[in-house]
Amino acid sequence: MNSRRDFLKQASLAAAGAFLIPGFACGKSPKKQIGIQLYSLRNELPKDPKGVIRKVAAAGFKEVETYGYSIKDKFWGLTPAEFNNLLKETGLKAPSGHYGMDKFFTDGSTEELKSYIDAAQATGGEYITVPYLGDHLRKDLDGFKKVAAGLNTAAELCKASGLKLAYHNHDFEFKPYGDTNGYQVMLKETDPKLVQFEIDLYWIFRSGNDPLKLFTEYPGRFPMWHVKDMDKVNPKINTEVGSGSINFQKVFESTKLAGLKYPFLEQENFSMDPFESIQKSYNYINTKLVR
Repeated sequence: MNSRRDFLKQASLAAAGAFLIPGFACGKSPKKQIGIQLYSLRNELPKDPKGVIRKVAAAGFKEVETYGYSIKDKFWGLTPAEFNNLLKETGLKAPSGHYGMDKFFTDGSTEELKSYIDAAQATGGEYITVPYLGDHLRKDLDGFKKVAAGLNTAAELCKASGLKLAYHNHDFEFKPYGDTNGYQVMLKETDPKLVQFEIDLYWIFRSGNDPLKLFTEYPGRFPMWHVKDMDKVNPKINTEVGSGSINFQKVFESTKLAGLKYPFLEQENFSMDPFESIQKSYNYINTKLVR
């Protein structure tokens, strides 16, 4: 009888607790954390990486996406272990990093890729994200086909190390070749179980494309987004999220369809203090967009 009484007591406590945890009782997912692509602060980071990361955390961000890691310079002079300690100190996570892959796509050399995998593992990463393609890799559709094959190969290597691979777009992927383009080639010729995509919303809109169409055609393949707004006067530059011309509220209605896990703020141009700017964008994303 005692064991039954204890069981009923624990069950009652659990049921009561469900009402104390927002969203638990009705099965709602917790609100998504907001991240920032640290390239936004590329002018500030190399001067004071620890100070900048602390300011990012103070602004409310819970996740960061790295950029620029190299065997020589590490993370702005910090070793992966040192950077990981800084993340722990500030309560931040780094689920993704941008790692240059041109050498791998050109000659198949895995030295750099293995160093990226080591760095991502040391900092609790989940994704190795390809940020860009050099001109020589994207001259024609055959170039994109070779990149797609390379993405599959790199993704296998990442998977073997417990990581995932993603590709981040600009606008050149959408140059038309007949009735297709490089982005469609990469989406169709990469294994959806291995290769995911980080969609840069600014570049999608600037290229004249509709992210909702892509989400519908390739559901679940866009776990990461760059939330970057377009200046209303000059579409060639960015502005604070919510101040520009992109209707993010409409786009964020399709987060489940896209498979969104990690929304990262990114901004490349500033008309105010960068830290004031990212705070303004954070506030808008947090109150108006994420659920």
